[in-house]
This record gives sequence, C-alpha cells and structure tokens, in this order.
Amino acid sequence: MKNVLLQTATRYLLPLLLLFSVVIFLQGHNKPGGGFIAGLIAAAAFSLHALAFDAASTRRLLRVDLRSLIGIGLTLAIASAALPLAFGRTFFSGLWTSIGGDPATGDPGLKIGTPLFFDLGVYLLVVGIAMLLVLTLLEPAGPTYEGPADESEGDAA
Repeated sequence: MKNVLLQTATRYLLPLLLLFSVVIFLQGHNKPGGGFIAGLIAAAAFSLHALAFDAASTRRLLRVDLRSLIGIGLTLAIASAALPLAFGRTFFSGLWTSIGGDPATGDPGLKIGTPLFFDLGVYLLVVGIAMLLVLTLLEPAGPTYEGPADESEGDAA
C-alpha cells in the first residue's frame, strides 16, 4: 500500500535524520552519542524510507551491499582497537594525531584519533546489521507452500 503523505514526509525527513545522525556521531567523543546511537538513527531513517516506498528502492538508495558494510565496519572497529598494540600500548588505548594547526600561534589543528575510527566502524556495523534485518523482513519471502502439486496424490484410497 502506497501512502503519498508518508512518502512525501520521508523525502524531507530522510536527509534531516541522516544529518542528525552525523551530528550525534561527531559529538560522541565529548558528549553522549557516538557510533552506536548515530548508527541507529541512520538505520531508522532508512527504515522509514523502506516502509514508505519498498525494500528494493531502499537497497538502491543505500548503493552498497549490506554484508560488505558489516564486514568493513567490523574490520575497522577491530583494527582501530588493536592498532595501539603495534605502538606498545594496551588494547583500546587512544592514539591521537593533529592535522593542520600552527605551532607558532598555539593552534592544535584538528585532532583525529583511533576512537573516531572505532566509532565509525561501530556506525557502519550497526547500520549494516539493522538494515539487513529490516530489509530482509520487508522483502517477499518467495514461493509459499500451497499443498500437493497433484490433487490426486492425496486421494490414494
């Protein structure tokens, strides 16, 4: 069943929800939020699209294989957690670097660290798993059982 009102609202809400997801993701290091919550918000946005339209159009909108997204997210999260081991630090220790900045003025620039990549991995993992679950449930199940193919097989009396 197509609902024009829901489809129209989804066209406006999807970009806003994805933007909100990015904001929650980026503030996760200093305030509550991060990869998991942001991933759930993004998955909710795509789930709304799948309910308003259909699973096939949402898969086209995502433009990525969800199983690959899950694998990339898991790999990124594990690699960013294990990277400090290569530098003689403990598992899950944060490694930080600065990009840009000016030492003369004391400007540190943009600080990027392994927690950001861990959160990105969790984000991709949550979006991939949630959307795989939602889209699998929304897609048609395939052929259904309708009983014996030949009616005379059941009447062998």
